[in-house]
Amino acid sequence: MTGSALTRFALRNATFLIFAAVLLLFGLQTPGFLSPESLGNIVKQASFIGIAAVGITFVLLTRGIDLSVGSVMYLAPLLAGFAMRDLGVGVAGGVVTAVLAGLAMGALNAFFVVRLNIAPFIVTLSTLFFFRGAGTLLTSSRQFDFDREIVDFGLSKVAGVPMPIVVFALVALVAHVVLSRTTFGRQTYAVGADPEAARKAGIRVGWVQARVYMVSSAAAALAGFVLIAQIGRLDVAFGEGREFDVIAAAVLGGASLFGGIGTAIGTVVGATLIQTVKTGLVFTGVNLYLQPIALGGVIFLAVLIDSLRATRLRAARRRTIRPSSATP
Repeated sequence: MTGSALTRFALRNATFLIFAAVLLLFGLQTPGFLSPESLGNIVKQASFIGIAAVGITFVLLTRGIDLSVGSVMYLAPLLAGFAMRDLGVGVAGGVVTAVLAGLAMGALNAFFVVRLNIAPFIVTLSTLFFFRGAGTLLTSSRQFDFDREIVDFGLSKVAGVPMPIVVFALVALVAHVVLSRTTFGRQTYAVGADPEAARKAGIRVGWVQARVYMVSSAAAALAGFVLIAQIGRLDVAFGEGREFDVIAAAVLGGASLFGGIGTAIGTVVGATLIQTVKTGLVFTGVNLYLQPIALGGVIFLAVLIDSLRATRLRAARRRTIRPSSATP
C-alpha cells in the first residue's frame, strides 16, 4: 500500500483506529478494563450521549449545528415527568411525550433557520437558553423526582441486555437505515455536499433542513429520558453542557463539520470512544484534573482529522476539474 493510499485509509477509518488504540492502551494497563462487564457498562453509560449524537449527525450532514440539545434533554423529559405525574400516562406515555416535545422544539429551531434564514449557530444558541429557562421556570429551580416505575424501566433488560443499550441500538439501527436506504437519507447527504446543486436537482433543501433539526431534537429528548430512567431525578443542571459532548461524539465518529460526511455507525463508535476514554482514565488512576485535558486532546485529534479530510477532499475535487480544450 502506497503512502498516499495509506493516508487515505487512515483518514477514512480514523475513528476505528483511534478506538482500537484506546482499547489496547487501557487494556494493557488494566486487564479488567476489557472484561465483558466493564465494556457493557461503558456502552450503557455512553447510551444517552450516543442517542443524541446520532440525532445531531443528521444536522451536521447538512452543514448545520444544534447547540440546544442539552437544553432539550432537560426540558423534554421534564414535560414527560409532568405528564406521568399529573396525567398518569405511564412510562410509555412519558417516552411519547418527551419525543413529541422534542419534535416541537426542533420545529421551532427549523422555523427560524429555514423560514427566517437566521444562522443555525445563533438560533440554537438562543433556544439553548430559552428551553433551559422554560424548564427552570416550570420547576422554580427545584429538583423534580420521578416515580419509581421510570427507574424500574431503566433497570430492566431485554434478553439480558440493559434497556439503555437496547434503546441506543434501536436508534442507531433506524438512523443507519434512514441514512443509507431511504430517499430522505440520500437527500440529506446531497444537501450537505452541495446545497445549490441539490436545489437544482429538485430537492426541497429547506424541507430537508427542517426535518434534520426535528430529528436532532427528538433524539435529544429521548436521550434525556434514557438518562432520567437511570437516575430517577432531574435538577436544574441536568443536561447542561451536554451539547459539546454530543457534537464531539458525532465529529469523533467521522461526521464532518463541513457537511456531507458521516454515518450513524461511526457516531455510535465516537460516543462509545469518549466514554471509553473517560472510564479508562478512571481505571488507570489518572489525576482527576488531568482527565479533561486528556479527553480534550482526543477530541482535538478528531477535529484535526476532520479538517485534514476536508482539505484532501477539496484537493481531490480540484484535480477532477479539467479546463475545456480551446476550440480552434
